[in-house]
Order: sequence, then structure tokens, then C-alpha cells
Amino acid sequence: MSADPLATIRAAAAPWGLNLIAALPADRYDRAVSADYATPAFGLPSPERSIVVIGNGGGDFWRAFSAWADARPGWRERANPLDDFTRLVIEREVVAATRAAGRRCVPVYPFMNGGPTLNFMALGKLAGLGGPSLLGVVVHPVYGPWIAFRAALIVDAALDAPGAALAFDPCPGCAARSCIAACPAGAVAYHAGWDVPGCLRHRVENEPRCASRCDARAACVLGPEHRYPDDELAYHQRRALAAMRAWYDAHLRPPA
Repeated sequence: MSADPLATIRAAAAPWGLNLIAALPADRYDRAVSADYATPAFGLPSPERSIVVIGNGGGDFWRAFSAWADARPGWRERANPLDDFTRLVIEREVVAATRAAGRRCVPVYPFMNGGPTLNFMALGKLAGLGGPSLLGVVVHPVYGPWIAFRAALIVDAALDAPGAALAFDPCPGCAARSCIAACPAGAVAYHAGWDVPGCLRHRVENEPRCASRCDARAACVLGPEHRYPDDELAYHQRRALAAMRAWYDAHLRPPA
């Protein structure tokens, strides 16, 4: 077990565009979240337990996914093609390398349903991979809002290696706040932040306006050169809209 588990994970993840990786002790995370999201539910008994958070900044992970899908006809027609690709890369490459190095680990994904999961928003902040923003998404000092948390590994190792966004809180000091003016729904405000019902109502009732990207997110002054490719933006917007429609129908649709 002489190999550094964090170095092993980074080396396995890097070729796939998973370039944001940080770690923290599991008990630090557990103290910060409700018991429903705590790590004991994943059954990795060990006196030394840490969480390695794995994410991407910028579009390299999407480009790796696109190359994979282009080479496999029918992959994009799956119900959740990007999630399936994420699981494949994490388990075939990252988990396999970690276990080959002699470490036990349990992978966890933000898209897990019907069982225990982690609070990835809290986890990303505690691990120093993202700070709060007016947009309702976390932001990074280099990549801005163009980041995503793809997975976490609960590992039987003592690790504490926070990322560059630990305690990062840029919006109070931002002079431009261009995201506010860019939102066609007026759903971003200082100090209030993201007006979720206002955003959702506008997205559903004025679908073409926000169909291919979020104008407020695109206007953020952080990391504009790392903006996701247009086809990735459209992919995420379509999927978000489908979930929004269901919530709108249940809670906001005017009575007939």
C-alpha cells in the first residue's frame, strides 16, 4: 500500500477529462450534513476513511464522452448516456486502479436513486472544489460555473487535500454581477440569489428563450474561456427542462 491513493485516482481519471479532484476526511463531511447523507450508510468500516471528490472543469470530460459515444452507435439513445459513461469510466478506470493499488473503496454518484447517496453540493464545498454563487451552482476560481461533480470514492485511507476553491465566495466582491442583467426571467438577484420558482416558470412557459443555454451562467465573469461546448450546454438544458416541467405541472401550473 505504498502508492499514494490520491495520485492513483488522479492518474486514472485525467485521460477522461476528470481534472478536479480533492479529498477530505469522512468524519469532517459527516459532521456537516444530515444523517441521511452520511458515509456510514455505504458500509466501509475502517479507522481511516476519506472521501475523494471527482469532477470536471471545462469541456474535456464532455469531449471524452462524445468520442466514446460517436464510436458506439446507439449510445446517445440510452436513457442516461452521460451518466452511463460516467459510471463506466469511474468503475472501469478509477475504482479498478484504486483497488489494484490495495485500497478498498466505494463509488458514489450524484445521479443515484432509490438508495443512499451523498450531498454533493456540500461535499464539493467542503472539499474545496466549488464555492457558492448567485446562480444556484457552485463556482471555481479557474473554471467559474463550468464545473460538475461526477462521482465520489469513499476510501480506506487518511486523506486531506482540499482544492483551490476552499472558502471561495466570489459574488459579494464581484463588481460586474453581469449574471443579474443577463437573466431574461429576472431570477438572479443580489443578495437573494437564484429565484428557483421564477426561473422554472420562465423556462417552462418560454421554452425557446433558454432552450440551449442559461444566459446568466454564460454571463459569469469567472472562467468564460472554459465554457462548456454548445452541444453539452444544450444536453444539460434539455434534461433540466424535463425535470422542471414535471415540478411546474405539480406546483405552478395555473388551474384550467
